[in-house]
Amino acid sequence: MSLLARSRDLLIRSVLGLACTGLLAPSALAQSSWPERPIQMVVPFPAGSSPDALARAISEPLSQALGQTVIVDNRPGAGGNIGTRFVAHAKPDGYTLLLTINGPMVTAPTLYKSSLGYDPLKDLQAISMIGTSPNVLIVPADSPANTVEEFIALAKSQPGELNYGSVGPGSSAHLAMAMLEHAVDIKLEQIPYSGFPQILTAIIGGDIDAAFMVPGIAMPQVEAGKVKALAVTSLQPSELLPGLKTMTQAGLENFEAISWDAFFVPHNTSDDVVKRLNQEITTILQREDIKAKLNAFYFSSEPSTPQALTDKIIADKARWDEVIERLNLSLE
Repeated sequence: MSLLARSRDLLIRSVLGLACTGLLAPSALAQSSWPERPIQMVVPFPAGSSPDALARAISEPLSQALGQTVIVDNRPGAGGNIGTRFVAHAKPDGYTLLLTINGPMVTAPTLYKSSLGYDPLKDLQAISMIGTSPNVLIVPADSPANTVEEFIALAKSQPGELNYGSVGPGSSAHLAMAMLEHAVDIKLEQIPYSGFPQILTAIIGGDIDAAFMVPGIAMPQVEAGKVKALAVTSLQPSELLPGLKTMTQAGLENFEAISWDAFFVPHNTSDDVVKRLNQEITTILQREDIKAKLNAFYFSSEPSTPQALTDKIIADKARWDEVIERLNLSLE
């Protein structure tokens, strides 16, 4: 065979080899171009809520990192379950991202055993933790209670007359108050709201008597003198909330109710997409300017691997299941 013929033969084989490679791995070739259009970041809470604030702080740098617009889409309701369910049943193509709190992922499956409409571990894929924050116990500015002890005494002096706001049954705001009721033998009426901003407005307006809520929403109004903060729900005093006692320091042993936020995508989303999102989000959360923004919302930046987030959901669920069982809580 001539040199020209051999060269032509090698060229044909090379072309055929590339073609076969393409035929064998079309998904890999297609995946390399992700993302090709805007990404929907679903927040299952209203605009102005703490998760919404975190989403808007992260969406712009994530847009820049991915080269596509990340659009924040608020879908509030049922303590975050509605928006979470929407993402759980969305197409797993990498274009629907969920930013939610621990309630819909940890406590909702136990409280809504047959009606939740999704399984957090089967229908959603963990991407990364964002951060954690303690809750704070808030009362109106004109409340006669200035300490946790005084609030408990007030509730006992008016059995069944005080109420409190929550962002839905099963939320940390609800379970924290349920733990307090059980621990000191008081009873308050739960008034559900779509988000913490609505709770705060109700407290300022005198419509409700108390609430456990995220400090990112509450503390500006505390500093303005419109509401009072009595304590934090972390086991140790919070560096971001100096001067506030813990519920444990107020006499409630091992009282802890922490809020966390994290990213998820629908189950069966490509491993390549999951890895890329985790890498980009982790990098963003390690930036000093982003850490400062999270601290301004009283959140500590805590990115994680997908597996670490999944493990946390499992561990938190086991702990809260014990609380829910002890309190005999059910929403069905």
